[in-house]
Amino acid sequence: MANAKIIQAKQQEVDSIATKLRESTSTVVADYRGLNVAQVTLLRKQLREAGVEFQVLKNSLVSRAAASAELSELDAVLTGPTAVAFGTDAVAPAKILSDFAKKNDALKIKGGIVDGRFYDAAQVKALADLPSREGLLSMLLSVLQAPVRNFALAVKAVSEKNEASA
Repeated sequence: MANAKIIQAKQQEVDSIATKLRESTSTVVADYRGLNVAQVTLLRKQLREAGVEFQVLKNSLVSRAAASAELSELDAVLTGPTAVAFGTDAVAPAKILSDFAKKNDALKIKGGIVDGRFYDAAQVKALADLPSREGLLSMLLSVLQAPVRNFALAVKAVSEKNEASA
Protein backbone atom coordinates (compact mmCIF):
# COMPACT_ATOMS: atom_id res chain seq x y z
CA MET A 1 0.00 0.00 0.00
CA ALA A 2 2.80 2.43 0.91
CA ASN A 3 4.69 1.53 -2.28
CA ALA A 4 1.64 2.38 -4.40
CA LYS A 5 1.44 5.81 -2.75
CA ILE A 6 5.14 6.45 -3.32
CA ILE A 7 4.88 5.39 -6.96
CA GLN A 8 1.81 7.59 -7.43
CA ALA A 9 3.60 10.58 -5.83
CA LYS A 10 6.64 10.08 -8.07
CA GLN A 11 4.42 9.78 -11.16
CA GLN A 12 2.71 13.06 -10.23
CA GLU A 13 6.13 14.72 -9.88
CA VAL A 14 7.23 13.32 -13.28
CA ASP A 15 4.00 14.63 -14.83
CA SER A 16 4.58 18.05 -13.25
CA ILE A 17 8.16 18.22 -14.57
CA ALA A 18 7.02 17.07 -18.04
CA THR A 19 4.39 19.84 -18.08
CA LYS A 20 7.04 22.42 -17.15
CA LEU A 21 9.34 21.11 -19.88
CA ARG A 22 6.56 21.41 -22.47
CA GLU A 23 5.37 24.85 -21.34
CA SER A 24 8.80 26.45 -20.82
CA THR A 25 10.34 28.35 -23.69
CA SER A 26 13.75 27.79 -22.12
CA THR A 27 14.95 25.10 -19.70
CA VAL A 28 18.54 25.18 -18.48
CA VAL A 29 20.20 22.35 -16.54
CA ALA A 30 23.09 23.17 -14.21
CA ASP A 31 25.38 21.52 -11.67
CA TYR A 32 25.17 23.50 -8.44
CA ARG A 33 27.67 21.38 -6.48
CA GLY A 34 29.93 23.59 -4.38
CA LEU A 35 27.54 26.51 -3.96
CA ASN A 36 26.77 27.42 -0.36
CA VAL A 37 23.29 28.18 0.96
CA ALA A 38 23.73 31.95 0.66
CA GLN A 39 24.81 31.64 -2.98
CA VAL A 40 21.90 29.34 -3.88
CA THR A 41 19.49 31.72 -2.12
CA LEU A 42 20.88 34.68 -4.09
CA LEU A 43 20.64 32.72 -7.36
CA ARG A 44 17.04 31.68 -6.62
CA LYS A 45 16.15 35.32 -5.85
CA GLN A 46 17.63 36.55 -9.15
CA LEU A 47 15.82 33.83 -11.10
CA ARG A 48 12.51 34.41 -9.30
CA GLU A 49 12.68 38.16 -10.07
CA ALA A 50 12.97 37.26 -13.77
CA GLY A 51 10.01 34.86 -13.56
CA VAL A 52 12.20 31.75 -13.78
CA GLU A 53 11.45 28.68 -11.65
CA PHE A 54 14.54 26.94 -10.24
CA GLN A 55 14.39 23.44 -8.75
CA VAL A 56 16.85 20.80 -7.61
CA LEU A 57 15.52 17.55 -9.10
CA LYS A 58 16.46 13.88 -9.27
CA ASN A 59 17.98 12.92 -12.61
CA SER A 60 15.77 9.83 -12.89
CA LEU A 61 12.59 11.91 -12.54
CA VAL A 62 13.81 14.53 -15.04
CA SER A 63 14.79 11.76 -17.45
CA ARG A 64 11.32 10.18 -17.29
CA ALA A 65 9.68 13.60 -17.66
CA ALA A 66 11.92 14.45 -20.64
CA ALA A 67 10.97 11.16 -22.32
CA SER A 68 7.29 11.91 -21.67
CA ALA A 69 7.72 15.40 -23.18
CA GLU A 70 9.64 13.93 -26.15
CA LEU A 71 12.83 15.74 -25.14
CA SER A 72 15.01 12.72 -24.38
CA GLU A 73 18.11 14.56 -25.72
CA LEU A 74 18.21 16.09 -22.23
CA ASP A 75 19.40 12.72 -20.85
CA ALA A 76 22.92 13.57 -22.08
CA VAL A 77 23.32 16.21 -19.35
CA LEU A 78 21.56 14.43 -16.49
CA THR A 79 24.59 13.36 -14.48
CA GLY A 80 25.59 14.37 -10.97
CA PRO A 81 23.62 16.91 -8.92
CA THR A 82 21.10 18.64 -11.14
CA ALA A 83 19.24 21.92 -10.82
CA VAL A 84 16.78 22.95 -13.51
CA ALA A 85 15.64 26.47 -14.42
CA PHE A 86 12.31 26.72 -16.26
CA GLY A 87 11.50 30.03 -17.98
CA THR A 88 9.06 31.53 -20.45
CA ASP A 89 11.69 33.97 -21.76
CA ALA A 90 14.08 32.19 -24.13
CA VAL A 91 17.14 34.09 -22.88
CA ALA A 92 16.50 34.87 -19.18
CA PRO A 93 17.38 31.50 -17.56
CA ALA A 94 20.55 31.15 -19.63
CA LYS A 95 21.60 34.77 -19.04
CA ILE A 96 21.07 34.70 -15.26
CA LEU A 97 22.75 31.32 -14.78
CA SER A 98 25.64 32.25 -17.07
CA ASP A 99 26.22 35.60 -15.33
CA PHE A 100 26.05 33.87 -11.94
CA ALA A 101 28.48 31.16 -13.11
CA LYS A 102 31.00 33.85 -14.16
CA LYS A 103 31.10 35.10 -10.55
CA ASN A 104 30.79 31.66 -8.92
CA ASP A 105 32.98 28.95 -10.43
CA ALA A 106 31.03 26.23 -8.59
CA LEU A 107 27.96 26.64 -10.84
CA LYS A 108 28.35 24.76 -14.12
CA ILE A 109 25.84 24.96 -16.95
CA LYS A 110 25.31 21.51 -18.46
CA GLY A 111 22.89 22.26 -21.29
CA GLY A 112 19.23 22.82 -21.90
CA ILE A 113 16.20 22.94 -24.14
CA VAL A 114 15.18 26.14 -25.94
CA ASP A 115 12.02 26.14 -28.06
CA GLY A 116 12.07 22.33 -28.15
CA ARG A 117 15.70 22.06 -29.34
CA PHE A 118 18.57 20.68 -27.26
CA TYR A 119 21.45 23.08 -26.56
CA ASP A 120 24.78 21.96 -25.13
CA ALA A 121 26.60 24.06 -22.51
CA ALA A 122 28.46 26.17 -25.11
CA GLN A 123 25.24 26.94 -27.01
CA VAL A 124 23.46 27.92 -23.78
CA LYS A 125 26.32 30.29 -22.94
CA ALA A 126 26.16 31.78 -26.45
CA LEU A 127 22.42 32.28 -25.99
CA ALA A 128 23.14 34.05 -22.70
CA ASP A 129 25.26 36.61 -24.56
CA LEU A 130 22.25 37.69 -26.64
CA PRO A 131 20.34 40.77 -25.48
CA SER A 132 17.12 40.17 -23.55
CA ARG A 133 13.75 40.25 -25.30
CA GLU A 134 13.23 43.83 -24.11
CA GLY A 135 16.66 44.79 -25.43
CA LEU A 136 15.93 43.25 -28.82
CA LEU A 137 12.54 44.99 -29.00
CA SER A 138 14.13 48.33 -28.15
CA MET A 139 16.74 47.81 -30.90
CA LEU A 140 13.98 46.96 -33.37
CA LEU A 141 11.99 50.03 -32.35
CA SER A 142 15.06 52.21 -32.80
CA VAL A 143 15.65 50.81 -36.30
CA LEU A 144 11.99 51.35 -37.22
CA GLN A 145 11.97 54.93 -35.90
CA ALA A 146 15.15 56.02 -37.70
CA PRO A 147 13.63 56.52 -41.21
CA VAL A 148 10.66 58.45 -39.80
CA ARG A 149 12.96 60.63 -37.67
CA ASN A 150 15.26 61.31 -40.63
CA PHE A 151 12.29 62.19 -42.85
CA ALA A 152 10.94 64.59 -40.21
CA LEU A 153 14.36 66.27 -39.92
CA ALA A 154 14.58 66.63 -43.72
CA VAL A 155 11.09 68.18 -43.90
CA LYS A 156 11.98 70.56 -41.07
CA ALA A 157 15.25 71.56 -42.81
CA VAL A 158 13.43 72.24 -46.11
CA SER A 159 10.78 74.29 -44.33
CA GLU A 160 13.42 76.33 -42.44
CA LYS A 161 15.33 76.93 -45.71
CA ASN A 162 12.13 78.10 -47.43
CA GLU A 163 11.33 80.44 -44.52
CA ALA A 164 14.87 81.85 -44.55
CA SER A 165 14.81 82.53 -48.30
CA ALA A 166 11.33 84.11 -48.21
